This record gives sequence, structure tokens and C-alpha cells, in this order.
Amino acid sequence: MKISSYTNYITVDTDLYLRLATVEDAPFLYRLIDAHRAYLREWLPFIDFSQSVLDTKAYLRAVTDSKNTAEQVYVILYQKSIAGIIGFKEIDHVNRRAEIGYWLSGDLQGQGIMRRSCSALLQYAFGEMGLNRIQIKTGVGNIRSSNIPKKLGFTLEGVQRDGEYLNGRFHDLEVYSLLQREWLQQE
Repeated sequence: MKISSYTNYITVDTDLYLRLATVEDAPFLYRLIDAHRAYLREWLPFIDFSQSVLDTKAYLRAVTDSKNTAEQVYVILYQKSIAGIIGFKEIDHVNRRAEIGYWLSGDLQGQGIMRRSCSALLQYAFGEMGLNRIQIKTGVGNIRSSNIPKKLGFTLEGVQRDGEYLNGRFHDLEVYSLLQREWLQQE
């Protein structure tokens, strides 16, 4: 993995990169969301609030604002096309922790793209950012998503009951965590 802060890229592999998101990504991300709306809606509450490019633009404006220190969002570039999003949520600089959130286009599932992207982001978090704890929350029953932290050595801490309101009802979330020292032991 190679990190270039000048270009805001994280090279994951020869065909896979993470790039800090910009407002200019809105049309591409919105088209991806809209094309895979039914698939994404099953596990992501924000999908119903993404009804136009303007909604996606507003989100990107908020997360790329220079005053925002709690989120860091990257577009996933797979074979030179935007394939999804990954990033840090709820960054707590004092306690050196954050949560990773992600979504990937439905047609690209099962190729290891998200696992490799998460691995690169973990390396960046524990190395460059100096974080100590990363957590990932996945919907109970979202096997594809929960396989990612499992394969990366995270520990299932428990279930956050009614942790997310989705599609008209509350859903439980599995909470996984990984500490810097555990990550370093894996390398």
C-alpha cells in the first residue's frame, strides 16, 4: 500500500485505489446509488434520503468541509471507475478511535474489493493517523458485510440492539473492533 498525501490517494492494488471524495464526485456517486438502489436499500438507511444529485452533493459538501474533523470519506476507484465509498466516521482524535463505514456497488460484490480497501484504510488509520481503535458496525444478517471485519481479525464485541432505523423498523447491529496492537501482530 502506498499513501500519497499530496494527491490524496491510497493505492490498494494495481487496479484499486481510494481517493478522498470531492463534491465533483456527486453525479457519479448518485448514478451508482440510483442504479443499485434496491440492493443498497436493504442495509443502508441513507439510500431513501438520496433522491437526487443535490442530496449527494449536500452530503459531500458536509464531509469535505474543512471544519469537519469527524469524518474522512474516500471514493473507491476500481479499474478507474467509482465503485463505492469507504471512510472514517465519528473520528475521535482525543481517544484515537474511529469507525469505518462502507458500501460497494452490487455488481462488484464478492471480489474482495471491500476487504482489500478496508485493509488499506486500517494500515492508514493505525500508521499515518496514529489511531488505536477501529470499529465496524454491520446489520445482523448482512453476511457479506460482517465477513469483512471477521476476515481482517476484528473481534465481535456484541450486538447493539435496535442500533439502526431502516426501512420502517429498527434493526440490530453487530459491533466489531480492532486495536492497533492486534493489527500489528497480524503483519
